[in-house]
Amino acid sequence: MSKPGKARYKLSQVKASYAEAVGGELVEIETDDGKVFSFPHPLFTDDATNKAIDAAEGDAGKARVLLGDQWDAYAKSGGDANGVMLVFLAVRAEMQDTMGKHRPPRQ
Repeated sequence: MSKPGKARYKLSQVKASYAEAVGGELVEIETDDGKVFSFPHPLFTDDATNKAIDAAEGDAGKARVLLGDQWDAYAKSGGDANGVMLVFLAVRAEMQDTMGKHRPPRQ
């Protein structure tokens, strides 16, 4: 039990709260043929994936890291690296707005 006036957060509740605030832990991209592909929301991307994104060269490299084994199917559906990166940047910008307004629950 937390002492009065002290901030204590339960990690599972904080994570669930932010997942709800940003629309989930995955970002979905639908191509024009109706196929849906996903990548981890930037807020929930693990360290290894973040390092791989940072190390990747250009939009093509970063998009391949984000989509992983979905890349070939995504490309066959008419998707391109620029599209993935536009969505990625839009989600990051939206996340910044949400983070400034959202307050996680305290215990």
